[in-house]
Amino acid sequence: MVDTRRRDELLRQAEAIILAEGFTAVTMDELAQRLGCSKATLYSLASTKEQLVLAVTRAFFREATAEIEQAVQAEPDPRQRIRVYLAGVGTAMRRHSHAFYDDMVGYEPTAQIYRKNSAAAAQRVHEMIEEGVETGVFRALNGHFAAQVVAVTIDAVQSGVLLERTGLTAGDAFSELGDLLIDGLSSGQGTPG
Repeated sequence: MVDTRRRDELLRQAEAIILAEGFTAVTMDELAQRLGCSKATLYSLASTKEQLVLAVTRAFFREATAEIEQAVQAEPDPRQRIRVYLAGVGTAMRRHSHAFYDDMVGYEPTAQIYRKNSAAAAQRVHEMIEEGVETGVFRALNGHFAAQVVAVTIDAVQSGVLLERTGLTAGDAFSELGDLLIDGLSSGQGTPG
């Protein structure tokens, strides 16, 4: 039995390794050795490597969402909230390697987690667009359409097509998307960020 503090620390360390190196090339034997624990201890965290990978992926998105939402709530300007949100997505995406990203989108269970979070991001952007339209900082437009443009962009990032064609990283693509949206949505009132 592993105490909660040790368990949390091992999960954080496993997450760091998996986010840095991906998960297809790392075995449970290697993880146990690098974490300085037995395989039995590692299996007490997750019954299989797949379960560990899913736990790490869910934790990554859960923690990123909490950090992003905290930053968004601290921003009083509705115009800047979208930029803060998408920049936060970009920052979160920079926390993992290309190897993890490729593994995540190439493995259906983690790809589902990614798609679910991408859909939630598009919905959140839609909410922020509607708020900006209601307060007059964004011009009146179809917020659902703009959010779907975000969703399509997220899908293009996920598939790798947009990254391949632009040479951007996933994180940089989300930051650029924030700038593009703000400039396109701006009603001309106030000073653009």
